[in-house]
Amino acid sequence: MSPVIHLCLASLVMLSVAACATAPAAPDLTPPQRRVDAKTQLEYGNPPPPPPGPRY
Repeated sequence: MSPVIHLCLASLVMLSVAACATAPAAPDLTPPQRRVDAKTQLEYGNPPPPPPGPRY
């Protein structure tokens, strides 16, 4: 094989390794805030606070 083909194959291998080596950013797993309108607050009162500790 010619050196140009070797160089192209080596560059493709290096690009594929580099693409697999970078990890994607971790997704944000925090739950959205609960929306409570005025009517619900009047009927049921304020919602209780969330329980302490991490949620799984």
